[in-house]
Amino acid sequence: MRLKHIFDGLILIALAFAPFYLSAYHLSLLGRFLAVAILSLGLVLTWGWGGILSLGQGVFFGLGGYVLAMHMKLESLAPGDLPDFMMWSGLDHVPAWWAVFRSSGLTLACVVLVPMAAAAVLGWLMFHRRVGGVYFALITQALALAFSTLLISEQAYTGGFNGLTDFTTILGQSVNGPNFGRGLYWVTLSLLTVSFILCQWLRQTNFGKVLVAIRDGENRVRFLGYNAMAFKTVAFAVGGALAGISGALYTLHLGDISPAMVGVVPSIEMVIAVAVGGRESLTGAILGTLLVNFGKDWISSAIPELWLFVMGALFVLVVTVMRGGLAGLVELPFWIMKSRRHKKARSVQSASPAEEEAEAHKVIKA
Repeated sequence: MRLKHIFDGLILIALAFAPFYLSAYHLSLLGRFLAVAILSLGLVLTWGWGGILSLGQGVFFGLGGYVLAMHMKLESLAPGDLPDFMMWSGLDHVPAWWAVFRSSGLTLACVVLVPMAAAAVLGWLMFHRRVGGVYFALITQALALAFSTLLISEQAYTGGFNGLTDFTTILGQSVNGPNFGRGLYWVTLSLLTVSFILCQWLRQTNFGKVLVAIRDGENRVRFLGYNAMAFKTVAFAVGGALAGISGALYTLHLGDISPAMVGVVPSIEMVIAVAVGGRESLTGAILGTLLVNFGKDWISSAIPELWLFVMGALFVLVVTVMRGGLAGLVELPFWIMKSRRHKKARSVQSASPAEEEAEAHKVIKA
């Protein structure tokens, strides 16, 4: 465990000093992928520890991104002006549900609360009916498709297929400033670290232990008197909140948010990244997210049509051969060392008094 903490610390140090040895382009990519890693931590909580496989995390990712994007669009406008796509669509005023996001404080709160509330409602509806497994995964996947379709169809309010773009300021700071990218990167890394600590703490609490027990045997946990639905709903809501934060940060890094980022394919890619890294490991989920997304950027740039085949091959490889992902390979030496220590301790404890006395005599004679 101590070696694992050292390993995590070295990764954090390397990431913290990244602005000093990476180019602006690669730093932007790294910051963007670290933002997605916050969502991956939520998937570890819900899927890895809770057994709740969601193929629709893009919905909560999109809710967080659109909430922040709406605020940035309004912040850059003079009083009485309309966003460009609203004028093109024939609107003559900003809708009331848009206007509430003029407040920066309310917007930052809604980045967390809106996706969390949506996940909590969906989770309660599904878990109350005891919907789980592949049925839950398919329903969330259909929800992601419906959400992206809704965003495209409501062009007057969401920007349609193009989404929301052309941001100039955030909290009064220019997004085009020379130091904005570096500051945003450190903010993203800080929020990722806080999210990591939060998830690690939850895993060690009774909540985390019961959640894992529900994954391994929900009926047994229910027979012991625990409300499995409540535990799963809370876990899913926390995962939704982390996805909302991830979407807001990703929108800031990229400079836009569109339906293409919240549909079925992005949601599946998020799950594959966590599976590659290790769905039960927080560190593995982060490394898997970075590896898959950097690989996607490189392969898509070199051979665009090859990426979908690589993604499918990765998923098959993880499912059939590397079920523990990269984390399983990294943690294997630590598991072997721990197993040997346990065997040695058992052999010492199993020694009879006569054997211990004989061993003591040998030592004295020597």
